[in-house]
This record gives sequence, C-alpha cells and structure tokens, in this order.
Amino acid sequence: MANAQTDTADIGVIGGSGFYSFLDDVTEVRVDTPYGAPSDSLFLGELAGRRVAFLPRHGRGHHVPPNRINYRANLWALRSAGVRQVLGPCAVGGLRPEFGPGTLLVPDQLVDRTKTRVQTYYDGETRPDGVTPSVVHLAFADPYCPVGRKAALGAARGRDWEPVDGGTLVVVEGPRFSTRAESRWHAAMGWSVVGMTGHPEAVLARELGLCYTSMTLVTDLDAGAEAGEGVSHDEVLKVFAANVDRLRSVLFDAVAALPAAEDRDCVCVHALDGLDTGVELP
Repeated sequence: MANAQTDTADIGVIGGSGFYSFLDDVTEVRVDTPYGAPSDSLFLGELAGRRVAFLPRHGRGHHVPPNRINYRANLWALRSAGVRQVLGPCAVGGLRPEFGPGTLLVPDQLVDRTKTRVQTYYDGETRPDGVTPSVVHLAFADPYCPVGRKAALGAARGRDWEPVDGGTLVVVEGPRFSTRAESRWHAAMGWSVVGMTGHPEAVLARELGLCYTSMTLVTDLDAGAEAGEGVSHDEVLKVFAANVDRLRSVLFDAVAALPAAEDRDCVCVHALDGLDTGVELP
C-alpha cells in the first residue's frame, strides 16, 4: 500500500500515458487493492505545486479494453494514494452535428448503457480480505463534481478553447462502436456524446467520497450523426493525437485550479454522510 509522503497525491487523473510523460521526477507506485490489480501503476509527480497521481485507464500500451477495465481497483488505488479529486478525460463520439471533432464538452449528466461492469463497492459480498460491505443505495442525481466542472470549464476558456458547458454522456459497453440505429436512438433521446469509459468511474468515485469530473474530447461524429461508413478506430486516434497537447494543457490548468483537499465542501464530500457502508475507506 502506498503510504510514504513521496508516494501520495491529492489529485488523480485517469487517462493516457501522454498526460504524465512530460512531468519531471515521476515516481511509479504499485498499489494493491481488495478488488485486484488496477490497470497499471500510479505515476506520481508535481504539477503547479500540486501532487498528482496519473493512472493509465487502459494500461501502458492500451492493452485493456473498456469492458475489461477493473474500475473498482482503479478508484480504490487512487484513494489509497491520498487522492480526493479526480479528473477523467476521455475520447467520445458526438451525437449532434454541432459537436464535431475537436469539441471539448464538460458533461453534467450521465446515462449508463453498459452491461457487464461491476459498479458498486457496497454489494453485500465478502471480499477476499474478509470484509463484507453493507448494501448501500447512494444518491447520484448529479454525477459530477460542480467544483471540478467549474475548474475544467475555466481552464478551457483560459486556453481559448470554448467548451460546451453541460450535456449528457452516454456510456456503452464497447469495445465495438455503436450501430447507426443505436447512435440515432441516443441522439433522439437528447444525449450529447457517447463513449466507452467514464462509467462506472463516476459512481465509484462518489461511493468513495471523491470529487469526479469528466472532460470529453469529441474525436468523431457517431455513426447516426454522419453520412458515410461511420467512425473508425484510426479516425479516433488521428483526431485525439491532433488535440492531445491542447487537452493536456487544459487538464494541467484544471489541476492547478482545484481547491485544496481540506477546502472541499461539495456534494461529493458528503455523499456517505449517515450511511453505514461496512467498509473502512483508505
């Protein structure tokens, strides 16, 4: 378990290796959890005077598909390292023509259309370490941290990248892309963007009392929002690569704008108030 001063951070970023590769003095820390191994080690460094832990969501080399990510281990590992606020950038497809490639959307709502992912710590099942969590029903009406969203929006505007303030991220199982019919249905429901990650990250963060903010980069128009053959993996990678430096700058500015851990006083901090979870959080 990470516990040394050099192995702790108060802000976590779940994303690709490109987000930490430009930091100096990065410390790699392996964290064991009651839920198995996270996607990779945590990579800890300092940014704008803040200690930050980066976790490659898909592992180094992008070898873990979205439907097989150990989301519970990932969030638990971050909290074990001292993290209390999490930024979760991800690539998405736009469901409206105005949300074309290169759009940065900071969602305020979430729709879950995944099928196989474990999405709670509080399921009443005994863990390998002998702890049996209680069954807990957590409020989740507003899935993202309002303070984190404000920081992300301000960081984007400060970099002359006008973000879309609010919208609904619908998360699908993956790893395949949507059919045209599915995509058109998502758009008809009024949802904004579609991705394969971001859930259950947000709800697991809330169950741990963490602040979680999603930052979605549109890499393509989803199959039902465009003509032609639909989105391809190569297209997604090309657009993401063209915007990764810009996204990294916004992300780093958002880290700097987040409040100190002890100054947090949002819905996320109080999510577990009055609940008997049966679990001692790290």
